[in-house]
Amino acid sequence: MCASGKKMNEKEVFQACMCPACPSWVNCGEQGAFCLPKVGKSKCIKAEKGCICAGCMVYKMFGLRNTFYCTRGSEEEQKTGK
Repeated sequence: MCASGKKMNEKEVFQACMCPACPSWVNCGEQGAFCLPKVGKSKCIKAEKGCICAGCMVYKMFGLRNTFYCTRGSEEEQKTGK
């Protein structure tokens, strides 16, 4: 459930995801939504060239606080360092 109280299923998260518009994006067949723990870090993105996570509807709805999920991992990974 999102911070706003709205439920969002995985398909809706992928549809709302802004990852492909990010300056760090590498088009290699990944879907994005790296903020989801189930998705995790990108296997293709290695360079942080900018981040638009904070402008994403998914970021706001889930009350996320970190950035660069594509290279640094999910919210939980960044919080715990695991």
